[in-house]
Amino acid sequence: MPAFIGFNTQGQYKKFTLTDLELIKRDFLNALNIRQGQIPGRPQAGTILWDNLFESQTTETETAIVNEIQRVAGGDPRLQISNIEIFPQQNGILIQIEIQFVPSTEPQRLNIFFDQNTRTASYV
Repeated sequence: MPAFIGFNTQGQYKKFTLTDLELIKRDFLNALNIRQGQIPGRPQAGTILWDNLFESQTTETETAIVNEIQRVAGGDPRLQISNIEIFPQQNGILIQIEIQFVPSTEPQRLNIFFDQNTRTASYV
């Protein structure tokens, strides 16, 4: 029996139920696609990461991005981040995150692309 069960309509055709790892990944990506302050009554939900997309990629900007990813992941007790790497791209930022899903013991690498043009984050 799955530990986590949820509902998703994004990119789904018929099966809308997500469980365990897939649900956690979707929830994390959803949190990264929400601009902070957009959810009424939950001013800390979402991320300010989008404000850094158009900044020059300095050490300070990278540190701000890493801190923001850790803050967003810290809001979900099912996630533990062990490493974050940032790669500036022509139309956005590619972020590789080594993450462990609780209660699993195996780390996984997530590649998330933050697209400046569409202003969306997606797994690649």
